[in-house]
Amino acid sequence: MKVQVTQENLNRALGAVARVANTRNALPILANVLVKTVDNRLCLSATNLDIAISYFTGAKVETEGSITVPARLMQDFVGSLPGGVINLKLEENKLHVNTDQYKSTINGIAADDFPTLPAIEDGKTWTLPAADFKKALQQVLFAASSDESRPVLTGVYLHTEGGRLYMAATDSYRLAEKDLGANSHEISLLIPASAMQDLLRILADDGEITVTHNDQQALFKVGDVELTTRLVEGKYPPYRKLIPSDFATEISLKKADFINVTKVSSLFARESAGSVTLEVLADGGEDGTGALSIRSIASQLGENTAVATGPAQGSGSITLNSRYLLDALGALSGDEVIFGFNGKLEPTLLRDPKAPDYAHIVMPLKS
Repeated sequence: MKVQVTQENLNRALGAVARVANTRNALPILANVLVKTVDNRLCLSATNLDIAISYFTGAKVETEGSITVPARLMQDFVGSLPGGVINLKLEENKLHVNTDQYKSTINGIAADDFPTLPAIEDGKTWTLPAADFKKALQQVLFAASSDESRPVLTGVYLHTEGGRLYMAATDSYRLAEKDLGANSHEISLLIPASAMQDLLRILADDGEITVTHNDQQALFKVGDVELTTRLVEGKYPPYRKLIPSDFATEISLKKADFINVTKVSSLFARESAGSVTLEVLADGGEDGTGALSIRSIASQLGENTAVATGPAQGSGSITLNSRYLLDALGALSGDEVIFGFNGKLEPTLLRDPKAPDYAHIVMPLKS
């Protein structure tokens, strides 16, 4: 193999794939990145056997070839090089990496020993605007669970219902759902959140994302990058039953005000694992408008009550985790937020009145 590639292109490709390589895996070669020539381009790939990423980048290919090299060393080394042309030359299992100022040799392992990257046969294929998919992941992904004892909840659920495509995630304490619009395919995919985190890093704000899937795997193509992942086995809970449609207590607030009073209250809630009590009064404001007060107590430090005002209907109180509340508010895109609930032990719903395609539920704490 003899190839010329720019430092910028090679560094970008390594940044996309190298984090998938796993140094803690029993197979040493999985800590390597596969470097090979494909159709007069350079392709870099890495896998941990559950997720595989391939990145195709422009290069001047003089002779074909392939080798695997340590991912972390290659990424750190190329990232430290100045911009310009890098010459890659393979001799036996040694990759010579040369620029005008640097001459290095990296010992590799033959590409024949690298696991075969998965291919999807007889799969369904559909496309979405990449910006829409990226926004959905930013609003939903953080709500997925990291508890491996309930593997179903460690996934992001993509499914169609009533001719519309939804993305959802929950850790049983909170739930986020995004409506991605009309979709004529029948889709039910439970994708590992870890794979979606890697996908989020490579998604652009333009172009399209192409999804191909069967019952075991899903392939996401974004520009010159391909990510393949195994699907999570199991049946996702029927979460849509949890989303309330009517509320006995509801208030509309400026999002900035809601965030500020929650942040201040969370400072006094550290002793109680972030627990804060929210009370809505339909006529609690000085001018007769509604009010939301958030109260938190730290037995050793003191207590705090913060108030924000806005139109409200009904009155009631509920205890929530302040961190979950701040995460939910951060995911809403507009300047206004509607906060509603029906009782102390019922789910609360936060939404943007101008963006009905996103809903976020936070489950109450027992007070």
